[in-house]
Amino acid sequence: MDNNDILIRLRYALEIKNSEMAEIFKLGGEDVSVPEVVRILKKSDDEEESDSQLKLTNRMLNSFLNGFIIYKRGKQEPKPGQPNSPEPSIENYNNINNILLKKVKIALSLTTEDMLDIFKKAGLNVSKGELGAFLRKEGHKNYKVCLDNFARNFLKGLTIKYRG
Repeated sequence: MDNNDILIRLRYALEIKNSEMAEIFKLGGEDVSVPEVVRILKKSDDEEESDSQLKLTNRMLNSFLNGFIIYKRGKQEPKPGQPNSPEPSIENYNNINNILLKKVKIALSLTTEDMLDIFKKAGLNVSKGELGAFLRKEGHKNYKVCLDNFARNFLKGLTIKYRG
């Protein structure tokens, strides 16, 4: 599953309009116009059509997910005396599905139970421990890479929950 596919599925699941998408990108620090959003969301089945599709880079997807958190929850001001913790970045990340789960969980204020329910709606039984392993920081001894199958089913479950 590539970045464009992730964004197409997320947009469909949460019924986000093109103008809102451009605003979310802007909140995340990426300047993307509405026509560019349309090009990003265009599905490319043929090689000829792929020229008109705008490929979504990891940096752009990261900006969108960060902007989505701000869009849904508001900008978080750092607490006095607390250092700014570096946020996980997916710019050079090979498997972005773990970050996708984390950031959508934050943006939609989902609990672990909510996420397990979303997976269940998509027909996938995920244990609490397995979900915890997906949400851990990379490098942790119990960290587990979230495969496309899990990310796809999570987005499918979101669609059922929010559109069904």
